[in-house]
Order: sequence, then structure tokens, then C-alpha cells
Amino acid sequence: MKLRLSFLFLPVLLAALALAQATAPAQHATPHSATSQPAVPAGKIWADLMDGNKRFVAGKPRAKALVGQREELAKGQHPKAMVLSCSDSRVPPELVFDQSLGDLFVVRAAGNVADAVGLGSMEYAYEHLGSTVLVVLGHTKCGAVTAACSGEKMPTSNLQAIVDKIEPAVAKQKNSAEGDALIEAAIKENVHQSAADVLAHSEVLRHAKEEHKLTVYEAEYQLDTGEVLRLGNEK
Repeated sequence: MKLRLSFLFLPVLLAALALAQATAPAQHATPHSATSQPAVPAGKIWADLMDGNKRFVAGKPRAKALVGQREELAKGQHPKAMVLSCSDSRVPPELVFDQSLGDLFVVRAAGNVADAVGLGSMEYAYEHLGSTVLVVLGHTKCGAVTAACSGEKMPTSNLQAIVDKIEPAVAKQKNSAEGDALIEAAIKENVHQSAADVLAHSEVLRHAKEEHKLTVYEAEYQLDTGEVLRLGNEK
């Protein structure tokens, strides 16, 4: 009788195990896990951003159907690119690249540096939203970099934390430049350093870069002209 009962309950047990396996959360999130959007080449995404910047410089932004886009995006987002930029009010990435709602996943902090919260935000955009391009965007006359170049101690620990992140970039340039030249050189170096720091401190993004699933572009925004200039080769 016991053997017969075991056979009777076996199909129920197998069905329960199959259901548990099907509903168990995935151990590792993968890019585009939250979207079925087709992959767009990094070069095409960058070219689109540059085209948008040209429109911005010319004062001819593309018309945007914001109401319809807002309603559609209420269902979900699939930003094509992440942007790590400075908090400076004169450098809003969506305007600078003439993009619309849902196009960019933006992380902003003074000096375009990223702490653990910023890194986690970018990891989320890559793993769950499908963003495959990261633009690290500095800008001319950056106040945070200027403060780091001054060598002065900041009045609060929070301000000092920003300067401490930028200081290594200043140190690399201070023996070869001074004054305004040092500030500009340090701004560019800080973009390089910020991009390197992202990959150094995020295993998720570093692994994505190594597998050629993430492309990193470095750029500098020109306050006087509105142009975004690419710095060196993409990572």
C-alpha cells in the first residue's frame, strides 16, 4: 500500500518542483532582461547623440510629442544610454544632446564623479533597463575641479569628499600646467579618471565592458559654444 501511495503522489511532487523552478528568481540579471528591444550598435547611439548636440548648438531642437511619450513611458523605460555628468545647471544632458523622455538614464554629481549610489544606479540601468552605452561628460570651467585645483581645504566634509575624488586627476597635471591651463587639463583628466573609476569599482560594468556589451565614451561640454567634444577613444 505504501509503495502504491508513493506512485500516486509522484506526479504531484514533480509538478510542484517544476512550478517552483519556473517561478524562482534568476540568479544573475542579464542585459535587456527587462526589455525585448533589439540591440542598437554603440556607434549608432553615439552618432545619434552627436546629431542631437548639433541641433542643440544650432538652436534647432527636434519637436517632441511629450504627452504621448509620457503616456507610453508609463508602461516602462528602455534608455539607450547612461550619462554620468556634472550637476552644473548649465549642462543638462537631455538638452545638450537634444534627447527626449526615456532616452537617457542620467547620474549627476558635482565633478561628474560617482559614489556607490551612482555606481549602483548605472548597474541598474545596464542590467535591468538595457542601456549599453555610458557617456562620462565633463565640462569647461567646472567649479568642482577648480576647487580641487586650489589646494584649499573645503569648509565641510561633504564638499571635501568631492574634492578628494577629483584630486588625483589634478595631481597628474599640476607639474605640467598652472592657472587656467591647469584647470582645463585637470577637467579632461578628471573625465578619464571618472570613467576608469566606474570600471574599477563596479564589477558589473567592468565585466560588461570586457565582454563588449558596454561601451564607454568620454566627452567634454563647451560652455561657450554648446558643443560636446569627444576625448580620445571609447573604452
